Amino acid sequence: MEENLKRLNKFISETGYCSRREADKLIEEGRVTINGVVPEMGTKVSPDDEVRVDGKLIVEKHEKLIYLAFNKPVGIECTTNLEVKNNIVDYINYPKRIFPIGRLDKASEGLIFMTNDGDIVNKILRARNNHEKEYTVTVNKPITERFIQRMGNGVPILDTVTKKCKVEQISKYTFKIILTQGLNRQIRRMSEYLGYEVTALKRIRIINISLDVPVGRYRDLTDAEIKELNQLIEPSSKTEEASLPKVESPSKPSASNRRTTFISKHDPRFKKRGDK
Repeated sequence: MEENLKRLNKFISETGYCSRREADKLIEEGRVTINGVVPEMGTKVSPDDEVRVDGKLIVEKHEKLIYLAFNKPVGIECTTNLEVKNNIVDYINYPKRIFPIGRLDKASEGLIFMTNDGDIVNKILRARNNHEKEYTVTVNKPITERFIQRMGNGVPILDTVTKKCKVEQISKYTFKIILTQGLNRQIRRMSEYLGYEVTALKRIRIINISLDVPVGRYRDLTDAEIKELNQLIEPSSKTEEASLPKVESPSKPSASNRRTTFISKHDPRFKKRGDK
């Protein structure tokens, strides 16, 4: 095991991120984490450790990036915490370290991406990136036209109103919905607000990838799928700012409401250039 360990500064430099000296500085400044913990200088890492600089995953150059489409069964928890029973990592038992992009409720099933590429995770998860996620949902009583309309126009949950979305009835008890949000238990909460209980929920598409494997199985994304996925998410922002809705400052009214006020030169608020 010892022969697989590598000094942290050497590991970072070999990824091409920066030189060893620069890596030492990053470690000293506490900007590097190993499995979420800030390490001491001289710490060694193994190939299974997750190294991040300023929160960004650092991957060894020779490590192949992994992208899986997994059909999560009901009862599996989307967590990398191995102490949690029925966690997704143990269930898949993939030979390399991977983690889920986003989550699906324990009671839900369907498509979820698994990867070791932290960069793509940030792009996909940002709320304002408007990436489509499609679901089929079964409820406990007959669906009405009013229910479909109200689901599509936005429902007040979690101190907000959900974005308008596409909703289509499939059968007496089942409908399809396409979301660009990821609020906690969003579809279940929306349905509950309208007096319905979700009895089955399956995610069948994320952006350009559709579910096409049996429950409990996974497959590698094809090169063509990965290329298209990257093209679709490329304009996405990876900054924290992108996850927040734009709010116009009350001190700066919009152009349509803004009025121009002229101040007389005798007014005490009037200042000549150079005045303090």
